[in-house]
Amino acid sequence: MKIAIAGGSGFVGTALIDELSKENHDIYILTRHPEKFKKQTNLTYIGWLTEEATPEMHLEGLEVFINLAGESLNSGRWTPERKRRIVESRIEASKEMNRIISILPSKVSVIINASAIGYYGISDDETFTETSESIGDDFLARTVQLWEKEAAKSRSYSKRMIFTRFGVILGEKDGALPMIAFPYKLFGGGKIGKGNQWLSWIHIHDAVRAIIFCMNDARIEGPVNFTAPNPVQMDTFGKTIGTVLHRPHWLTVPPFFLKNLLGEMSILVLEGQNVLPTKLKEEGFTFSFPTLKEALQNILKEDSHV
Repeated sequence: MKIAIAGGSGFVGTALIDELSKENHDIYILTRHPEKFKKQTNLTYIGWLTEEATPEMHLEGLEVFINLAGESLNSGRWTPERKRRIVESRIEASKEMNRIISILPSKVSVIINASAIGYYGISDDETFTETSESIGDDFLARTVQLWEKEAAKSRSYSKRMIFTRFGVILGEKDGALPMIAFPYKLFGGGKIGKGNQWLSWIHIHDAVRAIIFCMNDARIEGPVNFTAPNPVQMDTFGKTIGTVLHRPHWLTVPPFFLKNLLGEMSILVLEGQNVLPTKLKEEGFTFSFPTLKEALQNILKEDSHV
């Protein structure tokens, strides 16, 4: 298949390209700086989001558009300027995706647009599935709502559109896990905040497999929760890290400390939501790492023997 990927240099994009490259697809990576990369077998870098870029010239016959572009939520303290960039980077990428797809001579088979479970808002009590409405009015919820609304304009130019609502993606070197696990390696791990906030997580390997699963399954469209079937509360998350690394779980990081350190960004670890992957399970997706202990044992395997 001919596949375009925006945001291919990020955490998910890099892993996804590695996996798709094994399947002999023709992959086009949209980037502001295509000159930095050399064309590889079945992998071409093309310019976008610059004045001179005309990515549509390379994308005739496109079957799949995967949009993962946007400034990382973990890129630093959420100052007003950074919040502006987080929102605008996603809206800008979605608008350009809409423009490109609207002028292609034929409809693409499927658009897969990154999203996040932040859409649902924060709750210690509710359980969310793809049919749940948003209850959120925080920065993350508003950002995701705007993001999906803009991207949804491409729906009329595709046969299917999917919003991958990612939970916390666990990986060895990227995402939130290295930051959370680091204190445990120094024997200083413990409960973060009140400890009962939900963490809906997914192993990076399953996140990539689920994208490809959705791409290939014509029955799937609309929002899809990319979370493992067994979310945990933050205190359990920490205890499991301690168990896997053979380290104590004994300190407490009070909420006020993280709020002072991270500002509004502290919502990423102090608040959460219990989100289930109902649609993936109904369509027959099988998780390689359905439980947190299995996921952490795989990711932290080298450190767990120290």
